[in-house]
Amino acid sequence: MNGWIQAGSVEELRNQGPKLIKGGIVVFYHEDQVHALDNRCPHLGFPLHMGSLCNGILTCHWHHARFDVCSGGTLDPWADDVPVHDLTVHDGLIWVNPSSRNGNQVQLYKDRLLSGLEQNIGLVIAKAIVGLMEAGVPGKEIAAVGIEFGVKQRREGWGSGLTILTAMTNILPKLDKQGQILALFQGLLHTARDSAGSGTRFLLDPLPNTDVSIERLTEWYRECIEVRDTRGAERVLLTAVQAGADESRLFSMMSMAATDHFYINGGHTLDFHNKAFESLKYVGQEQRADVLASLVPMFGNASRSEELHSWQSPVNLVQPLKEAFEELSSKGISSGKGGPGIGEEELLQALLGDDPLRTIRLLKEALLGGASPVRISQIAALAAAERIVRFHIHNDFGDWISVLHTFTHAHAVHEGLIRSADPGLVRGIFHTAVTIYLDRFLNIPAAPRPSAVSASEEVPQPLELLEILDKQQQVAPAAAWVMRYLHSGGKPEPLFNVLGHALLREDAEFHSFQMYEAAVAEYDRWASESGPFAEKACETLILAVTRYLAAHAPTSRELPHTAKIAWRLHRGEKLFEEE
Repeated sequence: MNGWIQAGSVEELRNQGPKLIKGGIVVFYHEDQVHALDNRCPHLGFPLHMGSLCNGILTCHWHHARFDVCSGGTLDPWADDVPVHDLTVHDGLIWVNPSSRNGNQVQLYKDRLLSGLEQNIGLVIAKAIVGLMEAGVPGKEIAAVGIEFGVKQRREGWGSGLTILTAMTNILPKLDKQGQILALFQGLLHTARDSAGSGTRFLLDPLPNTDVSIERLTEWYRECIEVRDTRGAERVLLTAVQAGADESRLFSMMSMAATDHFYINGGHTLDFHNKAFESLKYVGQEQRADVLASLVPMFGNASRSEELHSWQSPVNLVQPLKEAFEELSSKGISSGKGGPGIGEEELLQALLGDDPLRTIRLLKEALLGGASPVRISQIAALAAAERIVRFHIHNDFGDWISVLHTFTHAHAVHEGLIRSADPGLVRGIFHTAVTIYLDRFLNIPAAPRPSAVSASEEVPQPLELLEILDKQQQVAPAAAWVMRYLHSGGKPEPLFNVLGHALLREDAEFHSFQMYEAAVAEYDRWASESGPFAEKACETLILAVTRYLAAHAPTSRELPHTAKIAWRLHRGEKLFEEE
C-alpha cells in the first residue's frame, strides 16, 4: 500500500459518518460499501461531505447537483462528474489511492468541452478551457474543437459565432494567459450559442466527375450563386475540394462569386469568407470541406448593394463601377509589387474625400498602371479606420456599426488579396471605396483627432485605460489617454494586451470582436514598415479600436465572470467562503 492513505476502520466510518482525509478526499460508508471521492463538488466546489447520500445518489446541497456515489457520474450535465478514488480494505482498515481513477485528463477535458458546446453550457465550456490550458494544450488546438463543432452543428452555415472564435484564436499571441482563456471562452461560447437549436448540417455529395477543370467549376459556382442556388453551388464546391484544388484556387473561386455583386450583406459575406479560410490553419485537412461548404448558405438571401437607393442616387455609383470593372477585365491588371501608383497620402485623402467618381478613376488608373492591389487595399483599410477615428459621438449610436462594417470589409479585401491575386477580388477595393464615401456624413462634424501635446515624462500604466473604460461615454478620454501613452514612449505590446482585456471583460457584441482583431492585423502590417506614413497608420489603427471599444463599454460582464469562476475552481479556491 505504498503511497496510499489510511482512512481509518470500516467500523469507525459506519458509526461516525463521512470522513475527510488528506488530499481533499471524502470517504463514505453506504449500503454496506465504502466509497472515496474528491470532496469538491465539480460544479462550484462546495464540500460534498456536507451533502446527503440516499439510494446511491450523493446530492450537493448548494445547487442540488446529483452524483452516482459508485462511479462519480452526474445526473446533471452542468455539474461534471466527481473524480473517484480506488480503495481497498485490509484487516478492517481502509486504504485510499490519492490519485483518482481519471486517466487522460486532456481527453477528458476535450470530451467535456464538446459536451459543453453541444449543451450550450457556459460554465462547462469555461472549466474545460481552463483545464486544457493548464495542461499545456495549445490554444489553437482548443479552438479546433469548436470550429469542427460549429461548421457541422449550424444548419445555416458559417455565422458570427465561428467568426468570433476564429478572430479570437488569431489574436491569442497578443494576450497574457488570462486573456487567452477569456478569448477562447468568448469564441467557443458564442459558437455554442450560435448553433443552439439549429440542427446538424449534412453535406451533399460532390459531382461524380472530378475531372472537370477548376475554371469550369468556377464558372458553374458563380452561375449557381447568381441565381441563389446554394445546393447546386455546394455540390460544385465540394467537387473542387475533392479534386484537390488548393486553398488559393478555392478562395479565388468563392471570393469571385462574393464580389460579382456589390458589398454583399453589408460586407459580412467577404469578411466571413476571410475568417473561414483563416480557420483552416487550426483544423485538420479532413475538415476543409465542412468549413468551406458552411459559407454557401449565406448567399441564399444575400443583400446586393447595387440594388440599394444609396448606391444609385443622388450619385449613380453603380454604372461607373461596372464600366471600371469592364475596363480592368479587358485590359488586365498585374499583381504589381510596387506602390499604389500615386502618392499614398493623396490616395488616402481621395478615399476620404467627397468625389467618388474621381476616386474610382484614380483607383482604376493606378491598377492599370501596375500598382499593387494589395497595397491599395491596405490604404483603403486605413481610410476606413480613419472614419472610425473621426466618428463623432453626436451621431446615432447605431451608426458605429456602419463604419465598422466598412472597415472589416476593407480588412477582408486586404487579407484576401494577400491570399490570392485573383483579379476578381480587386472589385472589393472599389466596393470599399464607395462605402467609405457613403460613410462621409458620419464624419460631419469630424471628431477631433487627439493631439500629442499631453505626452508625459513617465509612461502611463496600461491598466489606467481599464479604469477609464469602467465608465460610459469615455470615447474622447480613452483616445486622449492612448495618444499620451504612445507619445510618452509606451510600447504597443502591453497596450494591445490591455485593449484585449477591455474587450474580453465585457459581454461584447459581435462587431466589437471584429473590430479588435481587424485593427490588430492591420496594425501588424504597418508596424513592419518604417517612415512617417506607416507610423501615423499604426497610430490611426490604435485610436480606431480604442474609440470603438470605449463606445461599447461597460456592459454587465456576466461572461467573463463565468470564466473567472472556472479559473478559481481549477486553482482550488473556495467560492462558498468570503473573499
